[in-house]
Amino acid sequence: MSQLYVVATPIGNLDDFSPRAMQALSEAQLVLCEDTRMTRKLLTHFDLKTPYTSYHEYTSPAKIRQLIARIAAGETMALVSDAGTPGISDPGAKFVSELVREAGNQVKIVPIPGPSAAIALLSASGLYADSYVFHGFPPHKKGRMAFWKTIAEEERTSVFYESPHRVEKAVAELAPLCDGGRKIVIGRELTKVYESIRYGTMADAAGLLATEPIKGEYVIAVEGKR
Repeated sequence: MSQLYVVATPIGNLDDFSPRAMQALSEAQLVLCEDTRMTRKLLTHFDLKTPYTSYHEYTSPAKIRQLIARIAAGETMALVSDAGTPGISDPGAKFVSELVREAGNQVKIVPIPGPSAAIALLSASGLYADSYVFHGFPPHKKGRMAFWKTIAEEERTSVFYESPHRVEKAVAELAPLCDGGRKIVIGRELTKVYESIRYGTMADAAGLLATEPIKGEYVIAVEGKR
């Protein structure tokens, strides 16, 4: 049976790449990657010679059908994102969905678990995560305030991603909708050299950001509404 390996890749520290993930990429006949430049660096670092091709949110339907047909015909491929686990706030979800729809039980889909920024932050957040909601990235424009209102009213722990260009705006929009004593945890550059995790409340959220330069990728956890 042909296979698709869904392979989690490091979110910063290459030492987090597991032996099983390396084995999956070496066994694959083709690696589908969000950004070929990022994946080339990963493959080169681990001396993996597997061919690769791009798969991202703008990949044409024709190419997707062609790749799925090749897997259904017997090829084994691996799906990776730029960083973290494919399919989690990532265009890989569409490919897996299409593969299931087109090939069904003809293909074995094998998850190779590993790094995830959301899970990494939750594990160090001190917030209850027996039940939580992952919201992905906030909308840039339309639906943005509705996004914040959803988090403000959520009784479970919420986790979302944000870019350095919009993180200050994100906190400024969310904080007034929440009780000032509600806990917030802000993670920046997780697993990288300048990793930081800041703990506080919504009342001092802006101050937490001000303690260091605004750069790198952010993941933020917010305590549920009491």
